[in-house]
Amino acid sequence: MNLRPITELDAASLAGVEVVFTDIDDTLTCEGRLPAAAYEALERLDAAGLAVVPITGRPAGWCDMIARFWPVAGIVGENGAFYFSYQRDRKRMIQRFFATDDERRQNRARLSVLRERILREVPGTGIASDQLYREADLAIDVCEDVPPLPKEAVDRVLAMFASEGAVAKLSSIHVNGWFGNYDKLSMSRLFSRDVLGLDLDADKDRIAFVGDSPNDGPMFSFFPKSFGVANVLDFKDETSHLPRYVTNGRGGEGFVEVADLILAARTAPSREASHG
Repeated sequence: MNLRPITELDAASLAGVEVVFTDIDDTLTCEGRLPAAAYEALERLDAAGLAVVPITGRPAGWCDMIARFWPVAGIVGENGAFYFSYQRDRKRMIQRFFATDDERRQNRARLSVLRERILREVPGTGIASDQLYREADLAIDVCEDVPPLPKEAVDRVLAMFASEGAVAKLSSIHVNGWFGNYDKLSMSRLFSRDVLGLDLDADKDRIAFVGDSPNDGPMFSFFPKSFGVANVLDFKDETSHLPRYVTNGRGGEGFVEVADLILAARTAPSREASHG
């Protein structure tokens, strides 16, 4: 698939978008921080009646906070291990995990063994600082709080997960590995059905997705309205699944571009009617 600049998009095609799925790291954030403009874009989308749902590799502990305090309909975390949705009117957190409690305990034991092997055999690797707050996966830091690992080392980590029968995905900051047949897309499918009342296959034209890295591949390939912020180009040779469109700005600046287009498309008919 050829990446097209977002300037080539017919904005009118976004008029029917009702849901925005978005990655967080290096999609909403810039250089490890969440810019005010990106958060404001989330608020504007929410205020316009769209359901905003972060789809992230970040841990359960972070996701609980985001579901409670951000202007979102819920969140899919740890690359599809679960979703959380906070019902503010009832003060109730809905949690759904892909695996049972027992399965997660068994998987954690297997990941602990793999963790020690990776640290021992791949110099320069570190455990992600947010690992303490994770329920289902092992996050190996490849550049967030450690010096960037060379590609050969990253590839070795990915191969070590695979050799133990684990799924492994590269994000812009971590290699995440887990045991279980799920990913961002499969849990997004359950979230859409349970929380939004949507059938992802029948309703995918009503959803836009914004991301930046290889672990977003399943989402890029599934959604016709898929957007990569400009830094997705950093990974264009490392993934076979690219978005349809790419923004001009990197990280949160690119997300704001997408949000602005969606909101403009929704208001365009009313502006035309007011001049009729």
